[in-house]
Amino acid sequence: MVVEDLAIENLVKNHKLALAISDASWGELIRQLNYKCAWYGRDLIKIDRWFPSSKRCGNCGHIVEKWPLNIREWTCPECGTNHDRDINAAKNILAALLAVSVCGATVRY
Repeated sequence: MVVEDLAIENLVKNHKLALAISDASWGELIRQLNYKCAWYGRDLIKIDRWFPSSKRCGNCGHIVEKWPLNIREWTCPECGTNHDRDINAAKNILAALLAVSVCGATVRY
């Protein structure tokens, strides 16, 4: 199992997101995932919070510059692939997990 190691305490400083993040209990979710992974003898891999999961093109690997959270869709300037920010991030996190578990790649996590 793989998750992004987000700085939840920093995310709740954003007044527009704080209530939604607190309601979702992200910290408790990670705690439960750790518990369940240990129960079933699995590893919980936490991808580094600085890994550019939403800014890296899942098609060609190009990384775009910093952008605001309100940009939810983007087109890669290199290959022209259109991405939903969250779906692209999920695909990149999965690719990082597979790289770590299949070939032992060194991905910061």
